[in-house]
Amino acid sequence: MKSFLDEDFLLQSDVARELFHDHAKDLPIIDYHCHLPPDQIANNINFANITQAWLKGDHYKWRAMRANGIDEGYITGGKPDNEKFDKWAETVPYTLRNPLYHWTHLELQRYFGITSRLMPGTAEFIYADCNEKLQSPEFSVQQLIKKMNVDVICTTDDPLDDLSHHGQLKKDGAEVRVYPAFRPDKAMYIEDVVALNAYVTKLEEISNTTINTVEDYLYALKNRHHYFAANGCTVSDHGLEHIYAEEYTDEEIREIFEKVRAEKKVTNSEKVKFKSAMLYNFAVWNQEKDWVQQFHLGALRNNNSRLLSQLGPDTGFDSIGDFNQARPLSKFLNKLDKDDRLAKTIIYNLNPADNEMMAAMIGNFNDGTVAGKVQYGSAWWFQDQKDGMTRQINALSNMGLLSRFIGMLTDSRSFLSFPRHEYFRRLLCNLFAEDIVNGELPHDMAWTGKVIQDICYFNAKSYFKFKP
Repeated sequence: MKSFLDEDFLLQSDVARELFHDHAKDLPIIDYHCHLPPDQIANNINFANITQAWLKGDHYKWRAMRANGIDEGYITGGKPDNEKFDKWAETVPYTLRNPLYHWTHLELQRYFGITSRLMPGTAEFIYADCNEKLQSPEFSVQQLIKKMNVDVICTTDDPLDDLSHHGQLKKDGAEVRVYPAFRPDKAMYIEDVVALNAYVTKLEEISNTTINTVEDYLYALKNRHHYFAANGCTVSDHGLEHIYAEEYTDEEIREIFEKVRAEKKVTNSEKVKFKSAMLYNFAVWNQEKDWVQQFHLGALRNNNSRLLSQLGPDTGFDSIGDFNQARPLSKFLNKLDKDDRLAKTIIYNLNPADNEMMAAMIGNFNDGTVAGKVQYGSAWWFQDQKDGMTRQINALSNMGLLSRFIGMLTDSRSFLSFPRHEYFRRLLCNLFAEDIVNGELPHDMAWTGKVIQDICYFNAKSYFKFKP
């Protein structure tokens, strides 16, 4: 029987161990999509305690604690941090076979050197040990990043953000490269006309201009797109239920925007047309600048209206949606491709039922101009665990070229989440090794090792072309 979380964790053969330890383990990390706060990186803060570093903002853990019957006061409420940690320690033993059990203990090992399992009996010691280390200069935010050999981080930023913290990092010559990603979801969120109007008004203030027409609006947003580019941005990102690709005329969009500005009711058909127009324009701008665009598709958000009203969005009440994805996605990509306006594109699905469809769809728009121009993105959110990663890798292997895949990301709000890259790399090496051991792939460790290194690091480095 193997020991839990030893150096050969997830590696089931000598071949897997050789692939991981000799080829994948020590590669740098390019984390091209996450939700880390750039101000904390720029200010190089030290967290007050492990609860602040580990539990604050982590809706994965919050969902587990709620499922374990923990009162909300110990999750997002005002209970003391040590008591919140105790409740998490109380929950961890019940997370067996949930990826949180692996991640929790990987993070304790990799950052703090703690090999004890977290449970009520060890909580006091682990809390004290982590807190003591977190106060030292070696455990500042930038040092936590450096400890995990992170080369590049892309944050997620609204077009209205001033990006001052990214500028500060560049000015200070920080070792890790931190770039913004243009996330204009709020700029097209026409479902709430009042909120969208407030957004337009704020854009007017930032742009020092008057926005009366949709042309004015697009012009101001494009200037923000230029601003992001001038501040090192080469990546956009969209979090959508599905792609919007409805036919529309320019006159229709003008009239819809006029209704928005007058705060008049907008029909469902008008909402879809407006979002389609905005999404298309964003995509064209991305191609003009040779950016990479990312589409995260399939989240059914804010399912619990009672707790949404109490806690707000992004607090653990989103789920997998069952939206129609294939036809609008095909229509959207084809509209861009036929006019040679399709940028390098990464598509992520939240519903595993869409795996093979997504993996097949990217092959329709890979045109030979760039290796892996259209990517089937890594297993995302509810799928970024052993089973979900395996299924995503297998779908891409069967439908396309896994060897051109740009690998893993954290999609995290925690600076302690980078071991997810290690988790992915171990799993990837084990999958290749299984085929080698079974005689389904040749025992060519030099070539297989190179392919694994490409997936873990070098493909992303070539694909994004981040500047020093």
